[in-house]
Amino acid sequence: VTLVESGGGSVQAGGSLRLSCVASRVASVDYCMGWYRQAPGNEREGVAVVGSDGVTDYADSVKGRFTISLDNAKNTLYLQMNSLKPEDTAMYYCAAQYPCVIQVVATVPLFGYRGQGTQVTVSS
Repeated sequence: VTLVESGGGSVQAGGSLRLSCVASRVASVDYCMGWYRQAPGNEREGVAVVGSDGVTDYADSVKGRFTISLDNAKNTLYLQMNSLKPEDTAMYYCAAQYPCVIQVVATVPLFGYRGQGTQVTVSS
């Protein structure tokens, strides 16, 4: 499975971006997909996760601002990011797990399939 992210860029604080992640295929009917990020000098941080059952989980730092969603027909995962803050600046990665073992946002950086990342920069 190959994951390809897009949609990153530079925005001012308070702005919005939508990230996309296209999966080359779905390896099983049971899966979970998510986003994690990593800023220079920081550890990887799970941002959001969604399962094939539609259940979602978010990091506390993004709750109420970010929304994760899946378009199964297009094998595409999205992350709508609103009210962006400078501390959201990071490289954002898409990740997938087939089948879904643990659907907890903190485990997203450990998923077996990961993309190359897309940079998000938020200026104050």
